[in-house]
Amino acid sequence: MAEARSGRRVLVASLDQAHSLGDALGFRFAHDPGTVTGVARVLPGLDVIEVDSLALLEDRFRDVVRMISADRGHRHGVDLAALDPAELTGLPGVQELLMLVEIAQFAAEDTWDLIVVDCPPSADMLRIVSAPDMLLGYLERIWPPHARAMSAIGTDLRRAVLAATVERIAKAVTEVRDLLADHRRTGARLVTVAERVAVAESERVRSAAALLGLRLDAVVVNKVLPDLERPAGPAGAEHPAVQWYSSRRGEQADVIAELRHKLPGIPVLIAQHTGAEPIGLNSLAALSYAVDSAGNTRDAALMLSDNQTEVDAGSREPAVRRESGTGLQSVYALRMHLPVVDAATLRLGRVEDDLIVGADGVRRRVRLAPVLRRCTVDGAELDDGYLVVRFRPDPRIWSPMSESDGYDR
Repeated sequence: MAEARSGRRVLVASLDQAHSLGDALGFRFAHDPGTVTGVARVLPGLDVIEVDSLALLEDRFRDVVRMISADRGHRHGVDLAALDPAELTGLPGVQELLMLVEIAQFAAEDTWDLIVVDCPPSADMLRIVSAPDMLLGYLERIWPPHARAMSAIGTDLRRAVLAATVERIAKAVTEVRDLLADHRRTGARLVTVAERVAVAESERVRSAAALLGLRLDAVVVNKVLPDLERPAGPAGAEHPAVQWYSSRRGEQADVIAELRHKLPGIPVLIAQHTGAEPIGLNSLAALSYAVDSAGNTRDAALMLSDNQTEVDAGSREPAVRRESGTGLQSVYALRMHLPVVDAATLRLGRVEDDLIVGADGVRRRVRLAPVLRRCTVDGAELDDGYLVVRFRPDPRIWSPMSESDGYDR
C-alpha cells in the first residue's frame, strides 16, 4: 500500500493456495473451474492476483500431457511418455515451479515496478524456493542435456517435440532460479510475532535462506503492543488489565531485543497491533501509515546500508581458494555463508560433481568448481557463520592444468 501510494506500480501475487489474499483485501477473485485467475486492479497503481497452481498445471501443460499420453510405444532408455498425465501433479515441486515461472514472467514484463509475493508459512515457502534446483537436479540425472539434444534431432517426431518442450521448461526454471538468487532484484521479508518460539524459527529461516542463496531483507514483527501511557498515581492502584498489558508489552520488547541480537545485520521492523483485524483496503492503508511511523527509521536506514553491502557482495555464492601447497600437496577451501542454528543438523555429502549441504531442515546441491571435481573432501568446519570444506587433489585424476582451473585465488 505504501509503495503504491508513493507512485510505484505494484503487483501483489499470492502463492498461498489457501487464497486468503482476497479475504484480507475484502476483494473477491473469480475462480472459475478450469481457468487461470487473471490480474485484478484494486486501486490505482495496485494490482493483485491469486496464483492457482492446479489451474496453471491444466492450462500451461495441457498439450504436453496430451502428447505424453498419446505415445505409448516402447522405447529404449528414458521414456518420459510412459508417465500417466495424472502423475505430473505428484512430481516433486511441479506445482511450486509453475507458480514461480508465472511470477518470473510477470517480472520480465514492464508493467510493474515492484512485485510483492505473498508466500505460505515458512516451511512451505522454503520448499517453493528450493523447487527450481530440485527439478533441474532431477532433469540432469534422468534426462541430461546431451540426451535431450540427441532426441531433439532424432527421427522420432514426438520425442523430438517432447525434448524441445522439456528444454524450454529447463530454460524457464533456470531463469527462475537465477532470479531468486539475484540479490539486486530479489529479497525476502519474514513476518513473525513477538513470541519466544518465533526467535528460533526466525534463526532457522535465516540459515535456510543463506543456504538457498536467498537475500533476507528484514524481519517484520507483527501485532506488537504500543507503549502504554500510564496515568499518574500509585502503582498499586493499577487495574489488573493494565498490569497484564504492561507485562505483555515488556515480554514482546524482550523478544524483539533478542531477535536483533540473534540476527545481526538484519533489520527488525515493527508493525504495531491495530486492535481490530485490518481487513479491507482502508484498514490496510491505515496499517501502512502506522508501520511507516512505528519507530522503524533506524532499521530502515540499516536495511538500505545492508542491502548495498549485500549487493556489493553479490549473491554470496561459495568461494574457492587454494590455502596451501602445490600440485598433489595442495589444499583447497570452499567457503560459503551458512549461519547454522543447530550444528548437529549439518550434513555433507558428495554426488559426482555436486556437494550436498543440509542444515536446519534444508538441503542444497552445490555444483563444485572444476578444480574441486578432481579432489576428494578432506574435512569441514563451521567458522563464524560460514561453512568451510577443504579438499585435496585425487592423485588418480589430477593433472598440472587442474591447479588454475576454476577457483578464486
